[in-house]
Amino acid sequence: MNPTDIADTSLDESVYSNYYAYESVPQPCAKAGVRAFGELFLPPLYALVFALGLLGNSVVVLVLFKYKRLKSMTDVYLLNLAISDLLFVLSLPFWGYYAADQWVFGLGLCKLISWMYLVGFYGGIFFIVLLSVDRYLAIVRAVLSLRARTLASGVVTSLATWAVAVFASLPGLAFSTCYTERNHTYCRTRYPANSTAWKVLSSLEVNVLGLLVPSGIMLFCYSLIIKTLQRCKNEKRNRAVRMILAVVVLFLGFWAPYNVVLFLETLVELEVLQDCTFERHLDYALQATETLAFVHCCLNPVIYFFLGEKFRKYIVQLFKSCRGLSVLCQPCGLRLDPADASSSTYTQSTADQDLRDAL
Repeated sequence: MNPTDIADTSLDESVYSNYYAYESVPQPCAKAGVRAFGELFLPPLYALVFALGLLGNSVVVLVLFKYKRLKSMTDVYLLNLAISDLLFVLSLPFWGYYAADQWVFGLGLCKLISWMYLVGFYGGIFFIVLLSVDRYLAIVRAVLSLRARTLASGVVTSLATWAVAVFASLPGLAFSTCYTERNHTYCRTRYPANSTAWKVLSSLEVNVLGLLVPSGIMLFCYSLIIKTLQRCKNEKRNRAVRMILAVVVLFLGFWAPYNVVLFLETLVELEVLQDCTFERHLDYALQATETLAFVHCCLNPVIYFFLGEKFRKYIVQLFKSCRGLSVLCQPCGLRLDPADASSSTYTQSTADQDLRDAL
């Protein structure tokens, strides 16, 4: 699964008529317009996502090391989520250039960038799921969380999550290759000849590990969290519920369309759907929804800043400590309270406080 993996079937129609001598042989679907659309549409969007994702997630990493000091399971998960997003966005300049022209970086970088992209993709989604479980433990299972939500547990589960992400990305690493065809160099996932099974399994892997399982876990955790918060008579309860809904809606809104289109692409591979016009529309939709999904890696820092009370204070404090940036913050009238000292020992507190700490 590489970005811009649109089949190049844009040969001249006269070539088709000369090559396919028999009408019984189906002609490939011409998609020259799809590729031209990608050359215009993808590079600037990839550049924008790269810039915003790099800036936002770098700020998250700085805040976690400078102020939070990685003293809890939540901090470890937030750090690994930011690293996953950074790994993901660092591959986008290469895909942007590739979409605009062709692959000029060689076979080694083709495999490396494809692998970085997939590891960042799976890692980002998996750590969002772990943060959902972490919030569930903190609010719904407060007693159990005394034993489970430790720094050591966060490190161990993070290492296991990275191992799963690397394992899930191995097919992409193995089958990504660089080749030249009709004076154009490609970096694509090429499976063995006549191996439709690998293509189908790859798409199903993205759908299952990238949407179905994470969505199921998140909906389970957050539905019980909301149910628990409904019993709390706290003025910040409604804000906490809105926070939860924002996380779930953003995840589903940005990833579900891409997974639906990818599933339809699988049906095309299986020849369940056979219509040239539909295939072209599907390829346009794939480019659009894939770019929409990429934007989600930029939204995680935004969620922390606007919805996480402590995190917002830390980020403002970080900007105030930077010479030159402090002048920009003065007109805002922001006053920071001293940052609360983080503790490696978890004590049972109110549900809303746990939720704010988790975010």
